[in-house]
Amino acid sequence: MNYLTTAECAKKWKVSQRRVAIYCKEGRIEGAELKGRTWLIPDDTEKPEDPRRVQKNGQ
Repeated sequence: MNYLTTAECAKKWKVSQRRVAIYCKEGRIEGAELKGRTWLIPDDTEKPEDPRRVQKNGQ
């Protein structure tokens, strides 16, 4: 299995590297592993939904 770093995922998902690290820390990215101080994320992982975004229906 191929893995990406938080920097590579950040570029792929168009979010900050810190946001990717938060997703990993919160357990929202399945298969993410912490090796030393580096998160390794499976390259086929989909971006999780951002809970900070409020969905406005019909407005």
